Amino acid sequence: MSLIRIRKQVLTVETIHHEGGPSPAVPLRMAAAGAVVQNPYAGRYEPDLLPFMAELRTLGRALAEEAAAVLGRDRVEAYGKAAIVGINGELEHGAVWHEAGGWAMRSVLGEPKAIVPAAKAVASAGYRLMVPLHYIHAAYVRSHFNAMEVGLQDGPRPDEIFFALVMADGGRIHERLGGLRKDQVAVHDGQR
Repeated sequence: MSLIRIRKQVLTVETIHHEGGPSPAVPLRMAAAGAVVQNPYAGRYEPDLLPFMAELRTLGRALAEEAAAVLGRDRVEAYGKAAIVGINGELEHGAVWHEAGGWAMRSVLGEPKAIVPAAKAVASAGYRLMVPLHYIHAAYVRSHFNAMEVGLQDGPRPDEIFFALVMADGGRIHERLGGLRKDQVAVHDGQR
């Protein structure tokens, strides 16, 4: 029997036209694909979380495909992941998403090397989480340090987990703080 029981999926797309300055030639688009699933370990301690983590690869792949499709797979430049665990779970139940969500995005996006930043929390329904983003090919590209809010009003319920993957098709609008540029990335510039 599968450990993954989805109650609800959500797809959020933001289009940023400007940040108070001139409008860019192309707006920045950010997408978050998420799912609320039953927490198979809610209310109890489970020493072996690896079967859950392995099964989550399928969910991760589906969410990564959805986010990449809405932005255009070849346009994705930044990514991040998040988990919000309902209050009958523990933070480690959300940490299973590090491998499953990160692997899924790398697989869908052609194996970029930068680590996938993450945020996770144990919280009540309606909690919102800011998901950190950075450039998919090197973590230190300052122009792509960004964040997107995820969450939903009716979840996660106490015995659920909300998993999300976030992607963006560029860096921040009006970025101008210098640092490593994406066209300057070389091996070891924040790659895994």
